[in-house]
Amino acid sequence: MKSNHNLFEFDEQQTCKILIGTDEAGRGPAAGGVFASAVYINNKDIEKDLGKLNDSKKLTPKVRDELFDIILNNTINSTVCIEVEEIEKTNILACSLKAMKLACENVISQLKIHDSILTIVDGNQLIRNYDYPQLCVKKGDATSASIAAASILAKVTRDRYMEKLDEEYPQYGWAKNAGYLTKEHSEAILKYGITKYHRKSFLKNLLSETKQLSLL
Repeated sequence: MKSNHNLFEFDEQQTCKILIGTDEAGRGPAAGGVFASAVYINNKDIEKDLGKLNDSKKLTPKVRDELFDIILNNTINSTVCIEVEEIEKTNILACSLKAMKLACENVISQLKIHDSILTIVDGNQLIRNYDYPQLCVKKGDATSASIAAASILAKVTRDRYMEKLDEEYPQYGWAKNAGYLTKEHSEAILKYGITKYHRKSFLKNLLSETKQLSLL
């Protein structure tokens, strides 16, 4: 695991004036939208406040929440959600990349200069139909400070969104499982059926076995 210093060092090694990191949250769940965030760390002094910065999945919820507020209020950032309806019409990869594209473009729209911009994308897929130079960084959320910051914004925002959906449909345990197909979630689907927030394409096998196709 890279240290906080090394995460910032990776970003500083990139030859560009403006470095934008982007990451997504929610490609794997069976319910809820997919989120992506983009972050430009325009304040170098923030490094001392982000001593615990790392891949969001490796942090406790408390630490993520602390870092979320720091990142949200001290960087140029954007978070975008693509909802279930669009995921079902296209596919989850396309929607994840679209959310990244929109988030990055929102950040760029806030900048005064639009040259020498590099976007670093977590994973191995470049953003489609994107007008700026970009670079894939595998395990980017554990490599780059900008991507790690985007990872935290996306995950915390999505977790809070799933907590809101849980208030509407508490029987599925979304506040705890974030829409992932845990045993508890699967059993609830078999008992109660599916909702408008479920990704039916992710549930074909489960639904075909039970013929449980009703919508709440």
